[in-house]
Amino acid sequence: MPAIRSRREQYSEATRAAILDAATRRFATSGFAATGLEDVAADIQATRGAVYHHFASKKALFEAVLEEQEVIGFRRIERARAAASDPWQGAMAAMEAFLDQCLDPVYSRIVWQEGPIALGWQAWQESEKKYAYAHIAEILAELVGAGLLSPLPEETATHVCFTMLGSAGMALAQADPADQPRLRAEYGDVFRRMLAGLRATG
Repeated sequence: MPAIRSRREQYSEATRAAILDAATRRFATSGFAATGLEDVAADIQATRGAVYHHFASKKALFEAVLEEQEVIGFRRIERARAAASDPWQGAMAAMEAFLDQCLDPVYSRIVWQEGPIALGWQAWQESEKKYAYAHIAEILAELVGAGLLSPLPEETATHVCFTMLGSAGMALAQADPADQPRLRAEYGDVFRRMLAGLRATG
């Protein structure tokens, strides 16, 4: 039987969600450095203490916002993959969904532009690996297991794909909005050709 949450618990959860929403908007528009906890608190008509009750620091708040964006993004990618007719089409759909996700201005700003600033390069890289590495390794293993991809050194292949996709995400985030559709199409074309070159021929 599910536990019944108290009114206080429901209020606390609603406050935390409101803080995350406000912080997401602030970080996506003003950036990490220019956002203060008092700004986030003011946006939801709360006190700075209310923000500190849920998040120990601005960095902790950013980490929560980043995690939420990553979870939303990978859910979209996995839905696209699951809807495909076979593992190869699933891999292509996942790649396309990732590139589309990188065009989302909120995701792009928070993950690719503000992430390295807020966390530091090394910590940000580890954060990205946390969300992407297992997904990439799983897709490659599925393709090899289905005989659709020639056997590859798992760790090396995962790292190469992770690096390529990360490069695309960063480039799309930094590009002029007018150039983004062209770059997105070009990255998709290059990735499809590269993976097609690794397909099993036997």
